[in-house]
Amino acid sequence: MHYGGRYMNEYAKSFLLSLFNFCISFVMWLHIWPLRKLFLKCFCGRWDKGAVCLRNVDLRKPLNVYVGKNTIINKRVLLDGRGGKLCIGNNVDIAQDVNIWTLEHDVNDPQHISVGADVVIDDYVWIGARSTIMPGVKIGKGAVVGTCALVTKDVPPLAIVGGIPAKIIGQRKNALTYNLRYIPWFQ
Repeated sequence: MHYGGRYMNEYAKSFLLSLFNFCISFVMWLHIWPLRKLFLKCFCGRWDKGAVCLRNVDLRKPLNVYVGKNTIINKRVLLDGRGGKLCIGNNVDIAQDVNIWTLEHDVNDPQHISVGADVVIDDYVWIGARSTIMPGVKIGKGAVVGTCALVTKDVPPLAIVGGIPAKIIGQRKNALTYNLRYIPWFQ
């Protein structure tokens, strides 16, 4: 049985990608934070000092994910770097079950093509549980995204947004001088 070289290369690439994704899932499942930290420092675009990632984070194309100092990424967060860069600043608090997308499908395209755009989350942003950030969004310094919000447009600095789609519902009045410090071992 003869298989063309081109098809074998595609199968080999597909296999290696599947193996790499399995390894990511396995490492992100581990209970030991120092092992996840080592993996993230090796495979993410940037993983700064003091940044923490809890268990079961779904990391897609980690080379396009950049995480700043003292940022906390809670369990079961999805970080998607497939459609562009995902840049997360310093002292960002991301609650559990948050989805941050850089890739989506064009609903008006007859071929259902994928379209992507960068996502930028500035310093001191707080993202509430079960929120979704869509591709192309920039969240300004010190902004707060309420629980279960769907962010489809840019959020100005210090704004508090909530709802579907997210709208400004308040303004944050904080000097933003804190440093998030969390050092898990078995999380």
